[in-house]
Amino acid sequence: MAGNSPCASCKLLRRRCTKDCIFAPYFPSNDPQKFALVHKVFGASNVSKMLQELPIEQRADAVSSLVYEAHARVRDPVYGCVGAISYLQNQVSELQMQLAVAQAEILCIQMQHEPVMPNPEMENPDQKSYLLQNELPEFLNYASSSNVIYDAVSRDNIYGHDMVS
Repeated sequence: MAGNSPCASCKLLRRRCTKDCIFAPYFPSNDPQKFALVHKVFGASNVSKMLQELPIEQRADAVSSLVYEAHARVRDPVYGCVGAISYLQNQVSELQMQLAVAQAEILCIQMQHEPVMPNPEMENPDQKSYLLQNELPEFLNYASSSNVIYDAVSRDNIYGHDMVS
């Protein structure tokens, strides 16, 4: 309790805020929406039990996680944080695939510009490998990095706030 002002949880629950209120350090009176959201999703009693079971040095991180999960649950009641994590993992996979295609294109271009070393085992030195002649250029042109459509998403538009606090 800061001065005589009750914390956000005691204000919302309409009770007297004592000096040993478990919510006061984490839900200040100047940010009532923070507790209201956590209370709506988890319930004050459950949050109180969770905080009491944790060591004091871990409570701030737990509250931060509860607030984030509560935001996620309000925006996506079924998947919550898992929906955001899944979305980001898919985006990473797509970007890794685009990177691999771009690296393959660079390799192909480098191979086309390097002089071909004659191989004594080849009958015709002008003959390129089957892969370079037929399938590799076709593969590379199929999903060129210049024609891959991707959605650039900033971190703050997934849940309306910075994901890393």
